[in-house]
Amino acid sequence: MRVSRKTDYALRALFTLVDHYGGSPIPIRELARRNDVPKRFLEQIMLGLKTQGWVDSSAGIRGGYFLAKHPAKITMGEVVRHFDGILAPIDCVSVTGYQRCTQESVCRFRRVFYDARNYVANLMDKTTLAEVAKSLPLSKHEVSAGFIGGEGI
Repeated sequence: MRVSRKTDYALRALFTLVDHYGGSPIPIRELARRNDVPKRFLEQIMLGLKTQGWVDSSAGIRGGYFLAKHPAKITMGEVVRHFDGILAPIDCVSVTGYQRCTQESVCRFRRVFYDARNYVANLMDKTTLAEVAKSLPLSKHEVSAGFIGGEGI
């Protein structure tokens, strides 16, 4: 699974709003600056988040965006699916983006991608923004610790 830049930016903005949940709205310019996101692109993303009911905005000099839903009520899976559509690593194991492959009846590795899809979907669907917000950032050392091989990962 690979998330789009749009999803990445949406998550960045959401976690900034999670960190300020219950506080004053954050102007779009400030959201863009804090998250290193182009303002015009972020404006489109915020509209998408707003249509889902996850964020809201207020106008005026002290206006901006704020989380409209409690962070424990929004899952990572919802956000990723909203912007990227599917979580499946290949089309022949996707529920919503399924495309038949000519090798389905004989393919031996398809099951591995199916299991990966189920694991990722389950993890993303049960993990809320509130839970993620409590965790520490992943260090560079953790990414490669205990992993042998894996070129291209």
